[in-house]
Amino acid sequence: MTEQAGWRIRAQGDRCLVVSFGQAIDPAVGERCLALSALLRKARLPGVIDVVPSFAAVAVHYAPLPDGSGPTFEALSAQLQALLAGDLDAAPARGRVLEIPVCYGGEHGPDLQAVAQAQGLAPEQIVAAHSGEPCRVYMLGFAPGHPYIGLHGPALDVPRRTDPRTEVPAGSVAIANRQTVIYPSKLPGGWNILGATPLPMFDPRRDPPALLAPGDTVRFVPISEARFRQLRAQQQG
Repeated sequence: MTEQAGWRIRAQGDRCLVVSFGQAIDPAVGERCLALSALLRKARLPGVIDVVPSFAAVAVHYAPLPDGSGPTFEALSAQLQALLAGDLDAAPARGRVLEIPVCYGGEHGPDLQAVAQAQGLAPEQIVAAHSGEPCRVYMLGFAPGHPYIGLHGPALDVPRRTDPRTEVPAGSVAIANRQTVIYPSKLPGGWNILGATPLPMFDPRRDPPALLAPGDTVRFVPISEARFRQLRAQQQG
């Protein structure tokens, strides 16, 4: 393991190493993860086959080259240290800015009322807090195309449900711990469902298959039930 002020490099099996920038979910740490990921993709280091950012770390997967050679942990660590010696803050990752339509409450948002009551707010105030400011996509995980988005303000600082659901519908927009997730398919889950989007988060026929990517900025846009049905019909048609 290699460790410097602000980061450390450690092996994760024999074909992956992880660069960690901390433990907490923090916007500044997330920006460093995205910046390093962008630099690695631009550098195209021989043998590196995938770069996967998370909240506070970046996984770098590598494999042997066609001639049988390939990067060792030590050699790849040295290359990464050279990149990390630069100013990551001077090379922020710029993703897309996307609007995600959301039909809040009703059958699409079964937890909206409970979240509002727990926070001492009206449901409309929760919707306003959720859709009022753009948020960054930190990472994809848990399932293909499943984004983790944040960080929201204190009004949305609620814990996960104490009784997780065995099935959460695809497209459900849910919050916990000042973050949002959007379920790309029917999955179990314990987050508080505020609404649903008609946009498919993951489609294997699409390139790329995932609608969102780490580094993207998302703005949630409230829509009516009629608009939800219209957009869903367009997606399915």
